[in-house]
Amino acid sequence: MAQNVNFDLSHPLIEAGLESPVDEEGVHDSFSQLIAEQSQNEGLSDAFELQQLQRQLDEEDRDDVAFLSSPGHDFRERRPMRRDVEWQDNEGQADPLVGERWSSATMKVLSSMPSRTIGRSRGAIISQYYNRTMQLRRRRQSRPAIRDFSRSARPSIRGYGFEVDSTDAEVSKRDRLVNNLQNLSVSDRVRMLRGMPLSVAEKSELRSLALQKEKRTLSGSQIPCCSQLKYYIIIGARHSWYSWLNFLHSLHLWQVALKTVSGRFGTGVLSYFLFLKTLLFFNVFLFLVTGAFMVLPQAVHPPVLPAGRSSFSGLELLTGAGYFSDTVMYYGYYCNYTLRKSCRDDGGVQNVSLSNGTRLDCVSKHLSYNMPLAYFFTIGVAFFITCIILVYSMSKSFGQSFRIDKSHSILAMKVLCSWDFKVIKKSSVKLMSENISTQLKELLAEVNQKKVKNTACQKLGRLMVHGLAWTICIASTTACVLAIYYFSGYMHKNLQQSSLSADKNPLLTEASLLALPVVVSLINLLLPGLFNLAAWMEDYESPSVRTYVAICRNLMLKVSVLGLLCYHWLGRVAAEPKSIGLKCWESFVGQELYRFLLMDFIFTLLDTLFGEFLWRLFSEKALKRRRKPVFDIARNVLELIYGQTLAWLGVLFTPLLPAVQILKLLLLFYVKKSSVMMNCQAPRKPYRVSQMTTVFITLLCFPSFLGASVCVTITMWSITPSSSCGPFRELKTMFQAGKRWVEELEKDNPNLSVLARAHSYLVENPFFLFVGAGIFLIVIYFHSQVVDGQRKIISLLQEQIENEGEDKKFLITRLQSIHEKKRTPARRLTSQDSSC
Repeated sequence: MAQNVNFDLSHPLIEAGLESPVDEEGVHDSFSQLIAEQSQNEGLSDAFELQQLQRQLDEEDRDDVAFLSSPGHDFRERRPMRRDVEWQDNEGQADPLVGERWSSATMKVLSSMPSRTIGRSRGAIISQYYNRTMQLRRRRQSRPAIRDFSRSARPSIRGYGFEVDSTDAEVSKRDRLVNNLQNLSVSDRVRMLRGMPLSVAEKSELRSLALQKEKRTLSGSQIPCCSQLKYYIIIGARHSWYSWLNFLHSLHLWQVALKTVSGRFGTGVLSYFLFLKTLLFFNVFLFLVTGAFMVLPQAVHPPVLPAGRSSFSGLELLTGAGYFSDTVMYYGYYCNYTLRKSCRDDGGVQNVSLSNGTRLDCVSKHLSYNMPLAYFFTIGVAFFITCIILVYSMSKSFGQSFRIDKSHSILAMKVLCSWDFKVIKKSSVKLMSENISTQLKELLAEVNQKKVKNTACQKLGRLMVHGLAWTICIASTTACVLAIYYFSGYMHKNLQQSSLSADKNPLLTEASLLALPVVVSLINLLLPGLFNLAAWMEDYESPSVRTYVAICRNLMLKVSVLGLLCYHWLGRVAAEPKSIGLKCWESFVGQELYRFLLMDFIFTLLDTLFGEFLWRLFSEKALKRRRKPVFDIARNVLELIYGQTLAWLGVLFTPLLPAVQILKLLLLFYVKKSSVMMNCQAPRKPYRVSQMTTVFITLLCFPSFLGASVCVTITMWSITPSSSCGPFRELKTMFQAGKRWVEELEKDNPNLSVLARAHSYLVENPFFLFVGAGIFLIVIYFHSQVVDGQRKIISLLQEQIENEGEDKKFLITRLQSIHEKKRTPARRLTSQDSSC
């Protein structure tokens, strides 16, 4: 049936219309060439077309573009006027071009537009690619020129509404195209078939015909044995390479699980698991570095342990103290001497070097390993490389997420180009279909999102509600932080009193150390529930805005708690370790961080059990409702950032804490994935979170990693280490280990005085540290500015495209008005003649 022509560029039906060829440049290089060809070929076809159009206009006694047929339909078919009116009413858009009366000259211009003539005929497509294969063959080898062939082999642009080529001509052109494809190389043939705007079945048919003819040709001629062997080797190498690529692709961690989560719950929940995977890789890197340069050398050369070592009781798994205190897990176990291959004499006495001002009993010239220097530089280099990776990931994420792809264009790409036809397994097909379906729901929700205009009273009411909600959140956070402050001070005084008492129970003392981590973890578990209640009171229309607000409130809580804990460890414990009876305050802080990390994991499991599993059972059994809880992205992501900050803070005091974090993340992934699949439901309002991964990486970099780096730097630069344990004993600061090593190098070799001066200016001076941090911030700023400039340029280009569409509408309207003015006097003369 015929259909009205609508020139509204933003109309959804325009997006779902027919597509032009992929490479229109091969048909017509420019509009000027198209106009030139049109002017040269103005013949019988144009005359016939104009006669048909004029006859139709005479019969209808009007010029209406509504009866211009669509591609593949006859011009004589038209839709009833009542259906046209109903369609226009349903659209609800007042387009001045629809319903106008067009002249034959206007319709001739419209039918000759490149967008109406290119790529509409299947025969024209075959002719076009026949010419392209001929051009490619002429470049490869000497062939006759294109002018030697008939004009029917050239691309036709008259396929709009008429069948230009007959069936016999199309079959002959198909045969010639197959012959040309056969004579091309394999890569050129694949590239040519891939670029044809035909269906997959027709492309497969052309490919099979070309291969059949090629096989006949090869079977008729004998191939030498050397060539056959070469072909077999190439095919075997290619199959081996593809198998290796498939094997590497199968090694990707949690690939199927992530696709399953994405297909059922969307990109919001998927971003949580991707962020967890990113944190896992950071901890694996940190564990490999510390394990290779700190833990392994010290484990191979263990120090002499004291006689009264405590036995394993099982409580150490929760407290981290007791038996674990004298292991490579904590700072106090590491020695402060240079490890040598023959540093043990026959009596079994271990010798040390002069690097830290201690005695020298072995002067072996074998390879040595300075443990204090390795400890210092390993921590510094690990943090520096982590900073580089974070900055690079953040800048890359900025470039990927802040794109200007409109939802209309992304929706079209998802509909037309998202399916992978190589997937044949039933489970993979089902998984991919669910994934695409969820992404389409998110895009449609973004397209259909409407801004509600509120009155002044409504705006004032919403502003008061938001102010009340933020007041509740800030007040509750402040109250919890003050409670933690006073409770930590009480626990510190309790440790002072227990250290002075003579009859104390070691197990009871260790168990009491769990009180502060339990209180902090309980607050981190319960207070986000109050934040969700405040968000429910605010009633946000956009789910993404609600998620970002929840992230801000949870971030405020986590940053406040971590800042207070850092003050407790560095301001109370490290300042007066003897007041609480500590010989190695670094190991105590490491044990505290281990307890906090473990309690955070335990309370996360309890939240998963009670907050998701039991709530689902209560809702289904007691309330008789099928509604399940929605996965809280903000709270769970901030829990991950909180745990990772503890791991970065504790790597100086507990070198094996990244290994604990790795085990925690592995278990957490499978627990959360199972809970999400069983106990949670997808959001009722699907939404696309294109920038959420960037927000997560940014929060991980600035509040988390930057805060941990500042605390570690203050500890190494300004706080005095313990005098009876660790690799930095008998030093005023940990930083002096590198300074003393440089001084010894300068004494042994005066030519290395340049290294000493470079160390004093670059490492000792904090100015260069701030300069390096400033350079990183400047790089991030410039990258964000470049991305912002690209966004503005793309916006201007899109606006220019829309303006060009409006220009076309204006020109067509002006053309019609000029024709109407010219035709009015002629109609008056005709009416006067008829009256006479």
